Amino acid sequence: MKIKHSFNLFIFITAIFLGSCTIKNVPVAQKNSIQLPNKFEIGGDSVIIDSLRYERFFKDTVLINLINVAVQNNYDLKIAMQRVHIADAAILARSGRLVPEVFAGAQAGATRFGNYTIDGVGNYDTNFSENIDDNQKIPYPVTPDFNFGLSSTWEIDIWNKLRTQKKGAYFSYLATDQGRKLIITQLVSRVANLYFDLLERDNELKIVQNNIELQEKALELVEIQKLAGRVTELAVKQFNAQLLNSRSLEFAIHQEIVEIENALNLLLGRTPQNIERGVGILEQELPDINKTGIPSDLLLNRPDLKQLEYELEASQANIYAARAAFYPSLRLNAFLGMEAFKPHLVFNPESVAFNAMAGITAPIFNRRGLKANFKRVQAENYTLLYQYEQATLNAFSEVVTSLKGIDNSTRLYELKALQVEELRKAVSTSNDLFLGGYANYLEVVTAQKNVFEAELELMQSRKNQFKYLIELYRSLGGGWPE
Repeated sequence: MKIKHSFNLFIFITAIFLGSCTIKNVPVAQKNSIQLPNKFEIGGDSVIIDSLRYERFFKDTVLINLINVAVQNNYDLKIAMQRVHIADAAILARSGRLVPEVFAGAQAGATRFGNYTIDGVGNYDTNFSENIDDNQKIPYPVTPDFNFGLSSTWEIDIWNKLRTQKKGAYFSYLATDQGRKLIITQLVSRVANLYFDLLERDNELKIVQNNIELQEKALELVEIQKLAGRVTELAVKQFNAQLLNSRSLEFAIHQEIVEIENALNLLLGRTPQNIERGVGILEQELPDINKTGIPSDLLLNRPDLKQLEYELEASQANIYAARAAFYPSLRLNAFLGMEAFKPHLVFNPESVAFNAMAGITAPIFNRRGLKANFKRVQAENYTLLYQYEQATLNAFSEVVTSLKGIDNSTRLYELKALQVEELRKAVSTSNDLFLGGYANYLEVVTAQKNVFEAELELMQSRKNQFKYLIELYRSLGGGWPE
């Protein structure tokens, strides 16, 4: 009866003590203070892309098939997926702490108490008592102990500390999943960039080979002119040197193609092999951009920003849990099973044993360590907040840069196309004038060199259009839904 009253008194005092405690001074979740404009604008016009999903953004079906292979086989993405599984397991582990832990076990041991100890004298003396039978006599001097049963321990989540830790694990999982999406977005961008690099080198090779044919014909022409005494050996040497330079460029481009193909195959998760191509870079269809307006809030769906946002939420949960560590914790422990000091008595109904205990523990001398941990998680929280704001500004800047780049590279391409057309006419004119004796060989060489360089610049301006479009795709987050 006394034990019952004592236990009730313990519960009553515990309830009053815990009820008087509240968790204070927990910072309110920090929010991004960056104010973004309502929409992006280029030269007074707002812009939007019809769809940011790569299956519809890119028009080249060969490129889309390559991206699909990369998403399926890329090793960085496979590693990221395993990180998601690890984060998912962390949620399960945190959930498990909210319910009692139950263990099944069996133990066997033996103890010899000293003859001049309470247990030693007590065990020796008990065996002479007339109140016990042979089964109750204690083995002496070594006392065995056999038991098996169920044991349980459970921390009562008074301050919602465990639930908050589970919430933090959930947000960490979401952040890890956004990290996986970020890798996919970056992977799509890298595959697309390498693919258009490959098309650029193919077109460059074609330009060089066409230029070699042109220079070979020019060399034949100048050699005939030399035999006729109209030019000197110097002209022949100039044309031949120019031809040799172009032939050397051809081999350099072949090597660059091999290197780009190998880099692309690595992203695709396969051994070096030939990469299939679609139409040439000058014939590639550009993604559609409509002058209809794009909300800057689309930026907030970027995987890297969403990842930081979820990490910030997880950090808030860590702050709460760190603060809750200053307060007492209530833990329940229990055991139910069979226990005896003789093996044949273990399964006797009278060997049933159980115990239950509730305990409160509160930190006293280790509060300095808890304060240090609390300051650490607070600093981590502000670090994540500043990183989030910085990443938001950087994302907005990237989008504006890409949009400006698309606009300027498009205008540049149009002018370069007109320049190439004029220079090609100039080459034809210089050849006619040279044959008629109205132009010297240096003018022919210069005309050929100018058209060669202009064709390369035209191709580069086309590549820049795709580069800025791919960068816009990446900077807007790759089209992931909210």
